[in-house]
Amino acid sequence: MSYKAPVKDMLFNMKYLANIDQIAQLPGMEDAGFDTAQAVLEEAAKFSENVLGPLNWEGDKNPSSFKDGVVTATPGFKDAFKQYTEAGWQGLQHPVDFGGQGLPKTIGSAVGEMQNSANLSFALCPLLTDGAIEALLTAGSDELNATYLEKLVSGQWTGTMNLTEPQAGSDLAAVRTKAEPQPDGTYKIAGTKIFITWGEHDMAENIIHLVLARVNGAPEGVKGISLFVVPKFMVNPDGSLGARNDVHCVSIEHKMGIKASPTCVLQFGDHGGAVGYLVGQENRGLEYMFIMMNAARYGVGMQGVAIAERAYQKAVEFSKERIQSRPVDGSLPAAGAIIHHPDVKRMLMSMRAYTEGCRALSSVAAAAYDAAHHHPDAETRKQNQSFYEFMVPLIKGYSTEMSLEVTSLGVQVHGGMGFIEETGAAQYYRDAKILTIYEGTTAIQANDLVGRKTSRDGGQTAKALAAQVQGTEAALTASGTADALAMAKRLAAARLAFLDVVDFVAGNTKAHPNDVFAGSVPYLMLAGNLMAGWQMARALLVAQEALARGEDTAFMQAKITTARFYADHLLVKAPGLRDAIVDGAACVTALPLDAF
Repeated sequence: MSYKAPVKDMLFNMKYLANIDQIAQLPGMEDAGFDTAQAVLEEAAKFSENVLGPLNWEGDKNPSSFKDGVVTATPGFKDAFKQYTEAGWQGLQHPVDFGGQGLPKTIGSAVGEMQNSANLSFALCPLLTDGAIEALLTAGSDELNATYLEKLVSGQWTGTMNLTEPQAGSDLAAVRTKAEPQPDGTYKIAGTKIFITWGEHDMAENIIHLVLARVNGAPEGVKGISLFVVPKFMVNPDGSLGARNDVHCVSIEHKMGIKASPTCVLQFGDHGGAVGYLVGQENRGLEYMFIMMNAARYGVGMQGVAIAERAYQKAVEFSKERIQSRPVDGSLPAAGAIIHHPDVKRMLMSMRAYTEGCRALSSVAAAAYDAAHHHPDAETRKQNQSFYEFMVPLIKGYSTEMSLEVTSLGVQVHGGMGFIEETGAAQYYRDAKILTIYEGTTAIQANDLVGRKTSRDGGQTAKALAAQVQGTEAALTASGTADALAMAKRLAAARLAFLDVVDFVAGNTKAHPNDVFAGSVPYLMLAGNLMAGWQMARALLVAQEALARGEDTAFMQAKITTARFYADHLLVKAPGLRDAIVDGAACVTALPLDAF
């Protein structure tokens, strides 16, 4: 099946929910209004549909390969990557000072969704490079940035994140990779890193590894971790490539999904020590790495939306072609396409509503990021930063868990044929699973939501968001249409459930941590559901107004119907989650360990 980018839905979100023309009034963003967004998205759609999309199935059948320390990408990937970099896609939202185009995240995130929908394995390479660029922009010295940033922004070189070790998964306090200071100001890096996405490949001439390591004599735990740049090839003073550094891929993993993306085991310092360059200050590495991780966490949330969209399109296409059974209402004289069956429509509507809700939420969050970084008023920047930071664990956690449900429904719509690899539906299901795990599992996102985003300020940020939701409820009620009133009812119930949980979390995290964290993932799912539903409610109001003006009738009516479905079928889950969190904590931890 060929992928078709949902440009119209993306532009609807940008125009009406993310207010792209307001972003275009921010300093440095003057050229980034709706017309620019439309032009960029249309070009991105052509590239994703025509270049990346056709390689997706090939990557699953013929993954990256490893032989004698060399990783070779799937046939066609190297040429596609060359086209990608030559067209300037890597630098889309990076600073013009380093050769980027300086476009807002609001536009960049939509482009990223297309690329991930078209080819998730391919898009992981630019995603990791984006993270490396963000970390260097934040903490890199002028000298480091002058050496590396322009080549990373152009895509001539790619970047990686090196956190995980065999004994240190999500617990970075257990990192053992060593960094030994040298007289010339460099460091010798020695250790093993695992699960390094695109850690070795043949698509770019150099790979810039950002590596967490512990300087000799550093404090134990996370306070003693530093961040280093370790290039695959050393860079000469004139910018040309020099000798091979002492970092080597010793194997790649055989995985359930994202098979074309090489997941590498990298060995640093087996032959005298890899040369590394300190980023920022010693012992502040985790702080800098979190910049990469937050950029990547938002990006992984977008991957969830992306893979859900691809699965939805595939399921719709199949449901219109597959002839099976006469409709239950007798509307056809004989067996017809399965899309006539109510339960198939329910599955397709679930897929569509989840995907559109999460896309809308991520677009609004991207706009907040842009305002947080570019607005001239300090208080406005602060408010938008707070909004964005609250949304990141929801976008990462809810959108990826959503993608598992949507891709599973995609297989279900196909019936037995969905279980057969050659239809392609199974690939999306397999690819989606990693999204709930890497860049911090769903539970880690939930821990962040509980600890940093809710408990720390006594729930004030969460309650301020709930007040904004309540404002949308009032607008829905004032609208008075049946769809708006139904959405207002469901949104209010979900908001009240959310507020109960916020009070429970804020009031019990210190005194009864096990009770709170037993419900941390359900809290994340409730919050994500509510915030995505809120955006669908806003979309419903916009679509009603557009419909009254006679604008794009079919699209706007479909948006209203999808929003109503979200209210009646998805938002209704929130009160049940509230009960499980607030009333069900004790039974989670009650069973003795030896009873398991």
